[in-house]
Amino acid sequence: MFGLSKSELAIFKRLNTPIKIQDFLDALPINFEEKEETYLSPRRVLREHKAHCLEGALLAAAILWFHNEPPLLLDLKTKDNDEDHVVALYKRGGRWGAISKTNHASLRFRDPVYKNIRELVLSYFHEYFVNKTGEKTLRSYSRPFNLKKFGQTWVTAAENLDKIAEKLDHSRHLPIIPKVNKKFIRLASRLERRAGGLVDWPV
Repeated sequence: MFGLSKSELAIFKRLNTPIKIQDFLDALPINFEEKEETYLSPRRVLREHKAHCLEGALLAAAILWFHNEPPLLLDLKTKDNDEDHVVALYKRGGRWGAISKTNHASLRFRDPVYKNIRELVLSYFHEYFVNKTGEKTLRSYSRPFNLKKFGQTWVTAAENLDKIAEKLDHSRHLPIIPKVNKKFIRLASRLERRAGGLVDWPV
């Protein structure tokens, strides 16, 4: 399936639950894109042994697909002064969860306890803030984005997956904060900002 090598196939077979996939992603160094912006395919993530959030989500989605689950992404979009985040979606017992690659203490794995996508998205709202100012920046989210529409070649592609990244970014997004409530959003506290500064992989 997907034209995987024996070593790649062994990894995909072994990572047969969302928790195992998440543990694998947590152990991968962050792709800081030191030379250029990248959108590595799952094969390149395994070979280069690094990933940022979208690349980690693509790998997670490919592994879920290998195990007969839909390869779904979710894009979390922010204000211009912060960075978007992408996770892979999964379901257990009719409830949604998320697999996430991040360098920070927040925006991580979500257990499958959420009735719908909006519930899951809102679980990220409070901890999605700019560490320097405490401003909460999450503003909208995509519908579940099914990667099956791109066929299977993206799983082992040698080139950057710019097309997928662009399509996801320009897909329909739903707003989170009612306009009348924007003035009521509290800044993250000093302690929360300190915790938000924790990272797995130092820059």
